[in-house]
Amino acid sequence: MVKIKDVAKEAGVSTATVSRVLAQKPYVTAEVQARVMAAVGKLGYRPNRVARSLRSQQSNTIGLIVSDIRNPYFTDVSRAVEDTANEHGYAVFLCNTDEDPDKEALYLNLLRDENVSGLILSPTKQTSDDFSAINLTIPTVIVDRAIKHGDVDTVMIDNVEAAYRLTCHLIENGYRRIGALFGEASATGRERRQGFEKALREYDLTPVAMRYLPPRIQAGHEATAAILNAPDRPDAILATNSMLSAGALEAIRELNLAIPDDIALVGFDETTWSTLVQPTLTVIAQPTYEIGRTAMELLLKRIEQPDAPARQVILKGQLMARGSSAVRSVHPEAVPA
Repeated sequence: MVKIKDVAKEAGVSTATVSRVLAQKPYVTAEVQARVMAAVGKLGYRPNRVARSLRSQQSNTIGLIVSDIRNPYFTDVSRAVEDTANEHGYAVFLCNTDEDPDKEALYLNLLRDENVSGLILSPTKQTSDDFSAINLTIPTVIVDRAIKHGDVDTVMIDNVEAAYRLTCHLIENGYRRIGALFGEASATGRERRQGFEKALREYDLTPVAMRYLPPRIQAGHEATAAILNAPDRPDAILATNSMLSAGALEAIRELNLAIPDDIALVGFDETTWSTLVQPTLTVIAQPTYEIGRTAMELLLKRIEQPDAPARQVILKGQLMARGSSAVRSVHPEAVPA
């Protein structure tokens, strides 16, 4: 194993000078820095990150804990976090909880032990409902989900407004018998239900079916199949995340129903397949990259100013109206109550 003294010997400097260069400390000439870095490259030296973090009490690493990396929303957010972290000299540990509070606790303990400089967290439902219970002392930013009993930086979209706008779009296009699939794993599903029900109340309508489900394709498939095989079948379905949307689409195709003539389908999140299916899918496109970048920028500020007041950033989703919710050829006028 190459040691720091080997780098010092190769560069013709002291081990202290090598340490100063690697730590990006001042008062080292450009010529000496170049020699040291050339020696590092030639010998393949890798600093002992754990030892350095113990000495500095900071590790230049960020923890990112997401709920389901298979969900395109979290894939995009993760990319933005990593890009922004790298721009500022940080590496990212990515952890996936599968909405499991035990896995979440495991990763939180691991990241504490790794002495990460900060944490970006998409919490499980249990943590969202009582954030103070996990007793985090690491600088933290929450993404995607509102929390209770905690004062912490947060980045998310206005879920109530987004679901309200998506539901109004369906109603104004002539759909009256609307069902909905909500994710059960976090506050996001509850907030989107609020927006859904608000729109229905304004138009004096009642939902045909509502289901709280795990945010999985199979769950969306099974629930949609059951709803569409029931006697009281809706003329539109709203799904509140891309995994449920994909499952709903599978079930609709399995039943040989035409979109939107037999059943309209709308959802959340712009994915690679939203515009590849026919008809193309109407969605609320979340600013996923902006969410990730903003979260990382807030975390950098929190690391620098640990005692600053907590900040909450609420972003807007964009309604992308497409063929899956086209105007019905015959429908009563949509007039709010």
